[in-house]
Parts: sequence; structure tokens; C-alpha cells
Amino acid sequence: MTTAAQTDQRQVTGQQWRWSVLAGMASFLDAGSIVALGASLEFWKQYLGLSNNLVGLLTAIGPNAIGCAIGAVIGGRLGDLLGRKRIYQWDLIVYAVGVLLIAVSVNTPMLLIGTVIVGIAVGADVPTSLALVGEFAPDGARGKLLGFSQIAWNAGPVIVLLAALAMSNLGLLGGRILFVILLVVALVTYLLRRGMVESQRWTAASGAARQAGVEPGQALENAPIPKVTISNLRGLLSGPMIKALLWTLVIYLFWNLAAGTNGIFTPYIITSLKAGSQAASVGLSCAGFVIGILAGLFIFMPLADRGYVTRRTMWGIGALMQIAAFMAYLIFPFAIPVIIANIVLFGVGGALAGEAVYKTFSQELFPTMLRGTAQGLTFGVSRLCLGIWSFFVPTLAESGIKPVAALLAIFLAISGVVGFFGMPDTVGKSLEQIERERGTAKV
Repeated sequence: MTTAAQTDQRQVTGQQWRWSVLAGMASFLDAGSIVALGASLEFWKQYLGLSNNLVGLLTAIGPNAIGCAIGAVIGGRLGDLLGRKRIYQWDLIVYAVGVLLIAVSVNTPMLLIGTVIVGIAVGADVPTSLALVGEFAPDGARGKLLGFSQIAWNAGPVIVLLAALAMSNLGLLGGRILFVILLVVALVTYLLRRGMVESQRWTAASGAARQAGVEPGQALENAPIPKVTISNLRGLLSGPMIKALLWTLVIYLFWNLAAGTNGIFTPYIITSLKAGSQAASVGLSCAGFVIGILAGLFIFMPLADRGYVTRRTMWGIGALMQIAAFMAYLIFPFAIPVIIANIVLFGVGGALAGEAVYKTFSQELFPTMLRGTAQGLTFGVSRLCLGIWSFFVPTLAESGIKPVAALLAIFLAISGVVGFFGMPDTVGKSLEQIERERGTAKV
């Protein structure tokens, strides 16, 4: 039975929703840039005469992978040292420079440099913005607000893909316009974020660290938990934190290998394997993200904070759906009906057992002064591995969809099993209570 206190902890204020939307724009711009690149990939290949290796390199160094990995590791750590606001505010200017450079690219170096800049910027933004959401969210609605960031992640591709679909006859010009759209969104978000405030939890933690005569990130004195000390980065390698670090890394790394491939390469694979036209490939990809939005809004967000059993059950069902999505490619011919089945299964399954769950636990399982650092590391390593994998996908796909589908099904099975059996019980608890129970308060 829900108590009055628990009910209060599930109430989200208008300001918290507004800040969640602005913080969630990191995910919007992240996914939007990934899909914009994927939707225009064939046009850039033709315009610049890119080889398969260069196509793989382009996808590997950008927002989907290596560039994002570098940004996440650096940005996550700086967010803990300098504060969430400094990072999530100014990195959008860097992002704007990157998408502008891509939009006006006339040669391969310009395209590559712009892609790297965009990757670094979104990588730095994601862990700091999510840490902010996790720290101001009510204890009984943390999953809901972090789940909303995943709605934003799906909304970015929908807007970009609809624009790409409308401009499918414009060729490369349409691809350039996609990045101009992202430029405008980034600048507007930057202006709106200027009114946001710093995380109170981070302010209290870093302020206490300074009072103790050390720099933020070296020590933490948090009033709700007596004598909370985070000595330095070695704290991440201690018992309870190394377990949390490895668990979040495994579930996200293997899920992201499948999701990243699905996001950026679906239009490319459909057209290159002659399963459909460019317009059809973009439209089908867009439908997948719309399904993700609907599943997130009507299933994950209402249920994410209902209880441990509910959250774990959602994960199990979602994992099975995603595995089935790619098993379909192994059983049936690669044609539009099978692609539709894949999109529906992966769209719903990914909302239940995917990045939203990883984002939630990445805020819950780590102390304030290491929260951004931990997520930056797991997010960065996952994107780095995706970058290496992405380099080989175009060549691998030339031999057909089955080799790629088999590997993606295996990746999803690993993520699903580890996530289901290793999931901790943190639902509805304060961040301070979780620290006490898991022993991370005195690492």
C-alpha cells in the first residue's frame, strides 16, 4: 500500500519537468546527430567517393562512438570536479560548431573533423545532464524523469528522419539541411539552459569538500550521510562500486552495440541490400523511434518507479523482445514485412530493457562526486566499442544481413541475462539511502 510520504515523492513539479526537458535535450541532440549522419551516409559516400573503410571510419569517430566516448569520459569527470552546469551549458556551443562544419563540408577532412567535434560535445553533455536530472528528481519519480530523457533520445531521430523523408529527393542538400536543423536546436537549447541552476546535491557535496580543505572529487561531506568520503578515482575500483561499474557497463555496452548499429545503419543496410528505397528506409527507421516514444511514455515511465519486481519484469520482457527482433532476420528473408517486425519488437523492447534503465541505475548506484565520472566511463567505453564495431559493419553487411543479425542477437542476450539476474533493488529510495545500503558512502 502506498503511503502519503511515498505519494509525495512521486510528485514532479513544473520546474522539475522543465529542467528534465532541457537536460534531456542532450539525448535529443545525441540521437539526432547519429541518425542525421546515418540518413545522409549514402549521399556523403557518393559525393565524396568514400570507400567502405571511410564510411566505417566516419561512423566510428562521431557521436555514435569514439568521439562521443572521449567527450563522455572527459565531460563526466569535469562535471564532478567543476559542476554540472558549466559542462552542460557550454558544450552546446562546441556542438553547434561541429554540426555547422558538417553542414558546409566540401571535402572529407571537413566532414571527419565536424563529426569528431559533434561526438565529443554530445559525449560531454550526456553524463552531466543526466546526473543533474538524477540529483533533483523526487525519489519516487527518478525513473520516470530519467526515462523521459530517453523519450527525448527517440524524439531527435523522429524529427530528423521526418525532415529527411520530406527532403529525400534533395539528395545531399537535404542531408546538409538536417545538420542546420540540429544547429538551430542546439543554439535555442543553449539559451534556455542559461536559466538553469546547479545541482543542490553537487553544490552541497563539493562545498563540504572545500570546507575540509581539499578539492571537489577528492573528498565529500554530505549532511544526510555522516562522514561520507570519496577519496579519489580509486574509489570506483572498490568492492560495491566496481560491481556497479561493471554491471552498468555490461548491460549498456552490449545493448548499445545492437541499438547503435540499428540506429545509424538501418537506412544504409536497407538501401545497400536493395530491400527498399531511400524513402522507405528512412520511413521505417522513423517508425521504430515513434514506437520507442510510445512504449516509453505509456509503459516505462508509468511503471519504472512502481517497485523492484515491476522494473525487473519489464527488463526481462524487453530483453526477450529485442532478441526475437534480430532472430527474425535469421529465420525469415530480409524483406519489408520482416523489417517491420524487427522494428516493432526492438522499439518496444528497447524502451523496457535499454538505455533508460542504464541511465536510471547510473545515477542511483554511484555517490554524488563520482556520479558523472562513473557514467562517463561506462558510456565512453560502450561508445568506443561501438565505434570499433561500426568500422566493420558496412563490410560485414555486404555478405548479407544474417551475420550482423546473429551477432546483435548474441549481444542482446548477454545484456538481457546480466541485467535481469544482477539488477539491484533501488526503486523509490533516496540517493543517500542507496549509498548507505550499498556501502558506497564510505568508499
